[in-house]
Formats: sequence, structure tokens, C-alpha cells
Amino acid sequence: MSVRIAIDGPSASGKSTVARHVASKLGHVYVDSGSLYRGVVWQALSEGVDPSDEGQISRMLTEMDVKFFLIDKAVRFSINGEKPVAELRSVAVNESVSVVAAMSNVRRAIVGWLRDMVQFGDLVIEGRDIGSVVFPDAEHKFYLDASPEERARRRSVEMSGDEDSGEVRRSLERRDSIDSTREIDPLAVADDAVVIDSTSMSIDETVTAILGNCQ
Repeated sequence: MSVRIAIDGPSASGKSTVARHVASKLGHVYVDSGSLYRGVVWQALSEGVDPSDEGQISRMLTEMDVKFFLIDKAVRFSINGEKPVAELRSVAVNESVSVVAAMSNVRRAIVGWLRDMVQFGDLVIEGRDIGSVVFPDAEHKFYLDASPEERARRRSVEMSGDEDSGEVRRSLERRDSIDSTREIDPLAVADDAVVIDSTSMSIDETVTAILGNCQ
């Protein structure tokens, strides 16, 4: 059985950066589960499909040709032959990803894709329901969090630092509300997860804390 390290947490908690560093330190494969939801939104926008139309999104899913591959020990994917990367972080995708991620058919499809990734070997996979739903039998589970103020600061820096911090925080709070209250696989702390508050921790300190719990 492949070693699976699940790192969950809300937006801007630092889980993506930390997960990449943990995977690099261990020589494991890094998986960004959120990119798959973004990929579905990107494909919908590319086809002119309304991201809020669950029926059309479900139809589109059945027609999508999705392939997975490794680049530099990270899982990447193509959809109908196209390999989106920077496009997944566009404003248009950002605006609709939380809506699409709450759709039951989308979540079922992506949970299946994620579980198939054990074919690539030992995984460090980050998201919002990895330890609770996707890999409830993961060998190591972590829930990474930080204060609302720190998360807003981090997201603002990530977005170039020019955004109003109050609006960034309100945007994160809206996403938290959607993620934690959706009917299908809501954001939650797995019962056996190690909770890490990284508010006052550097990336290296957070990575070290996780590695220390994986021994």
C-alpha cells in the first residue's frame, strides 16, 4: 500500500506550499486536489457552459477525456488533450470553483480520480476532504489552519498585495462558509488528524512539524 499523507485545511492556510515541501523532503508525489475542481471549471468556461448549471456540468463530465501524468514528482492532468496550468488560477475560475466543488457528481468523479493516483506511488495530497473522505485510511492526516487575519494576509500577498485586506478576509470567510456547510463532503477535521495552527509558524517550521509526526 502506498504511503498517503493527507493535508487538509481552509483556503490560505498554507497547505499547498507546505504539502509541496513535505513531498519534496520525502521524495513523494505531490497532489493538489483543488486543481482538479479548477480544471472542471476551466473546461466549462472553455465550452461556454454555465458553471452553476449542474445538469450541464454533469453532462460535460461524462464527455471529458482526462489523463494524469507526472512532472517533477507532481501530478498534472490534461482535459481533452489540453494541459491547463496558469489558466486554473484565473479570476473567472476563482469566481466559480466553490460552486462547482459543491456539486455531488463533480465530487464523486474527482474522489475517484484522486483515489486512482496511488498508481503513481507514495502521495502527499492536500485539499479539504482528503483525510475525511478521499483517503480515510491515510497513514498520516493533518489539518492545517491559521487565524483569519493571517490567512487574509497570506492571500493578499499571494494576489500581489494590492487587494483590500478586509475584502480578502470576507472572501475567505464566504469560501469557508460554502466549504463547511455544503451537503456533500464538507470541510471538516478528520477524527484522527493532527491539527496544526500555523499562524505564527514559518513554512519550514510547519514542514518540520509535519515530518516529525510522520516518523
